[in-house]
Amino acid sequence: MNSQFKINKHPFPSLLYLEWILLAITALTAVIPPPLRRFHPKPPELSICGTFPDLPVCNLLPELSIYSLVIFALMGLILPTKSKTSKIIYTATEISLILTTGLFGERFARLFPFLYIILVTRSCLIFNLPGRLFVTSLSFTLFLFTTQLKYQLFNLQASPQAQEKFRFLSLNWSLVFGLSLVFVLLMMNAVLSERHSREKLAIANEKLREYAMRIENQATLEERNRIAREIHDSLGHSLTALNLQLETALKLWQSNPGKAETFLATAKELGSKALKDVRQSVSTMRYNPLQEQSLDSAIASLSENFHRSNGILPICQINLEYSLPPEINTAIYRIIQESLTNITKYGYATEVKLELTTTRGNLRLIIQDNGRGFDLGQNTTGFGLHSMRDRTLALGGEFNINSTPGSGCKITVNIPLMRLR
Repeated sequence: MNSQFKINKHPFPSLLYLEWILLAITALTAVIPPPLRRFHPKPPELSICGTFPDLPVCNLLPELSIYSLVIFALMGLILPTKSKTSKIIYTATEISLILTTGLFGERFARLFPFLYIILVTRSCLIFNLPGRLFVTSLSFTLFLFTTQLKYQLFNLQASPQAQEKFRFLSLNWSLVFGLSLVFVLLMMNAVLSERHSREKLAIANEKLREYAMRIENQATLEERNRIAREIHDSLGHSLTALNLQLETALKLWQSNPGKAETFLATAKELGSKALKDVRQSVSTMRYNPLQEQSLDSAIASLSENFHRSNGILPICQINLEYSLPPEINTAIYRIIQESLTNITKYGYATEVKLELTTTRGNLRLIIQDNGRGFDLGQNTTGFGLHSMRDRTLALGGEFNINSTPGSGCKITVNIPLMRLR
């Protein structure tokens, strides 16, 4: 159970299994003699114990190479990744096991190249680039050292012609081995870089998803607050007036029924208006006016509705040189809708002008009426003005409003388009 847990923690479990398969195949090749070896003369022994069997270490630890190989294979289960000291000790232990396996085990001498390749592979998983380069260089240096040592041992047993042939093969094998180490290093660096890029991309996508969710939740909350305040401003006012009309009618019902009936008729009108406000608020929550039409068409619909309600047809001048992003279309539509609603409720205007233009990376919206206006210093709590300002600022724009009592109102919105295109 513990071993399985450690394998699952390995950054590349398939690489660990490949190491074991490679070690197993090479060990079997070293242990099992070739079937035709009996027809050939016995080759010279190229290990210390093979050349000097009387050494004390060869007599005391005949199975030292096998134990070293097993320990080296099992070390792949645990890769230190935090402490620098543990990484150095881990790598030094691996090198000691490799030297022990090759120098004291004549049958495992041919394992040298594969063990060094595995050493470089593991170093790529635990060290940064400088550490990887150092371990690769050290591996190649130790390989050259052990190759030279084998050459010296071979010279003690072989003829001059065989020595020259072995020297030539050793040089070629050293060159091939060096290129193999470079290839393994480059391949592991590429694999780790690709994995690191994927991890960074996954983290960035997760942060982007969380950010988008927060933006969506914030937008939903702001829209709910807008509708809630709209209901409070319109429906609350209508219901308050309705309640006053009903109370007055009840008081006058006994003494003056005719006048009470007038108050009841007014209360009925207020009730109809309140019902209309509720339906409009519900429609606003459920309906996206720009889902299937352009901004020009949506503004035209607002103008027609305003004309039917007030008998005034807004003067519209729209000049859009190119299509706008959806978020800008929605913001502009809501600002115009809120402005026309405020004019209907409080403006009492007889003329309304609307201008929407795009010039050199900038969008400008001007809405002006000749209504009764208001004092900016006294009217700062209305949700409509805050909503329009918030929508503009959210797009990096500027929102200005000019109004004085008796002089109408002018709203100017400027939104930069260069960073949004």
